[in-house]
Amino acid sequence: MQESSVFWLRVAAVLYSVGLLHTLFTLLSRRTQLLSVALSSFVVAVILHLVSLVEMTRSLGHLPVENFYQSVSLCAFFIALVFLFVWWRYQFVPLALFLFPLVFLMTLVGSMQSPVAGWTSPRLREGWLFAHVLAVLTGYAALLLTAGASFFYLIRERQLKNKQPVKLFEHLPPLGTLDKIITNSLGITFLFITSGVIAGLTWAFIESGTRWISDARIHVALITWVLCLVAVFLRNTAGWRGRKAAFLSLALMGCAAVTWAAHIGLRPLLMER
Repeated sequence: MQESSVFWLRVAAVLYSVGLLHTLFTLLSRRTQLLSVALSSFVVAVILHLVSLVEMTRSLGHLPVENFYQSVSLCAFFIALVFLFVWWRYQFVPLALFLFPLVFLMTLVGSMQSPVAGWTSPRLREGWLFAHVLAVLTGYAALLLTAGASFFYLIRERQLKNKQPVKLFEHLPPLGTLDKIITNSLGITFLFITSGVIAGLTWAFIESGTRWISDARIHVALITWVLCLVAVFLRNTAGWRGRKAAFLSLALMGCAAVTWAAHIGLRPLLMER
């Protein structure tokens, strides 16, 4: 019964991923052409998610909240229900940009309760790891551009406010150009960091089964991803521009730097303490 529950949950995660694709497409193209398809897929995913939870409840004899995986799956389901209610009542489209990726990732994590067979070949294992590293590095490169544009935005804004340009920065682009660079590079950052996180979680799950959940490096990476999602949401739905958006981008860069440090050797030092 539990195996069947995990199977339906994994199918639901695949359907939820259509919503993630909608978010990425909207951020990069500024169009919502995939919204109707994503909503239909989301509704079917919620139904299969419910089937998974019912089967798990019948198997356990109570609500599936015995461990982290079951709890995060149940939480994702309730978030999905709240979104469907808000959509039915208010047709609040921008909320999908935030909740589609969040529900997908939470469901993906919840579906990793049961280990799977190992890698079919060493080449597949190495290729998957390479794809993860390449996506993360590309995302960090775009994030570095975002942080740099944010830094220069703050300088340019101060110059205009004080009417005293600094010679070193007197040829900076207009604020509108810098803000556009921040918006576009942040969308690319989210695309590649999301791809890197998904590839990394999948690789860790196949590599070490359920033990990956105790890895501090993954915790930090997930926090960075959530902050990136919040930054994207605030810029595209709450209208965060200018100074607030620049400071948020710099904070995201700082969080990414901590993630990078954790992956290159800071974790053993932290574990010793």
